[in-house]
Amino acid sequence: MHQETKLQYKLEVFEGPLDLLLTLIAKHKLNIYDIQISVLLDQYMEQISAMQENQMDIASEFLEMASRLVYIKSVMLLPKHEEAEELKKELEGQLLDYQICRETAKSFSTMVCFDKYTRPPSKIEYDMTYTRVHSPDVLSAAYISAAGRGRRRLPPPAEAFSGIVSRKVVSVNSRIVYIMKSLRESDDLRFKSLFPNGSEKSELVATFLALLELIKDRRVRVEGDDDNARVIMLKEDESLDEQ
Repeated sequence: MHQETKLQYKLEVFEGPLDLLLTLIAKHKLNIYDIQISVLLDQYMEQISAMQENQMDIASEFLEMASRLVYIKSVMLLPKHEEAEELKKELEGQLLDYQICRETAKSFSTMVCFDKYTRPPSKIEYDMTYTRVHSPDVLSAAYISAAGRGRRRLPPPAEAFSGIVSRKVVSVNSRIVYIMKSLRESDDLRFKSLFPNGSEKSELVATFLALLELIKDRRVRVEGDDDNARVIMLKEDESLDEQ
C-alpha cells in the first residue's frame, strides 16, 4: 500500500495587500500604469485562497482590498464607468508610492546591519602653528588687500550726506509768524502770494500747514477760489462770533 503524499507550497509572507499586489504584478508582468483589474483580481483571489488552504491568518486589510477590487471590476461593467477610472487611478498611485517605499527600504537594508560595530571618532588635537613661508611680495599684496577691505567697511564720509543734511528745515511755527506778519503789512493778501515760485518744497509744505492751523484756530479765513483767493485776518470779536 502506497501512502498518499500531499504537495505543500511555501507561501511568502506579505507586509500588506499592496505588497501582495506588487508581487503579483511583477510575477505576471502586468503594466502597473494600466492595470487589468479582472486579471489582477483573479490572481489576488487565488493567492487568498491558497493562504486560507494553508490555514494562514489573513488580516482584514487583505479582505478589504479584495472587496475593493471586486467593486472596481463591477463598476467598470457599467455603461459609464468614470468612477471606476478614478478608483483605478487611485489604486495605481498607491501602488507606485508603495513601490518607491519598498525599493528605498531594500536599499537601506544593505546599508544597515546589526552585526557591525562602530565607535565614535576620536578627538584629535590639531597643531595650529602656521608653517607656510611666503615671499615679501605676496605678504605686501595681502596687506594692501586687507587694508582696502578695511577702508570699505568704514562709515561713509560727511560729504555723502551733504545733499540731505544741507536742506533747509522750515518749521510750521515760523511760517505762522510769516503769514501773520504779511497780513499786518497788507490788507489785501492773496493766497498765491504765500507760495512764490522757486520756493523749496519744505517751505511750501510748512506754509500750507501753517495756514491750515491758523484757519483751525479761527485767526484767519480764506475767501474766494483758486489762486486769487484772499487771506483775511480775523479780529477777536469776529473769532468769537464764529465760535
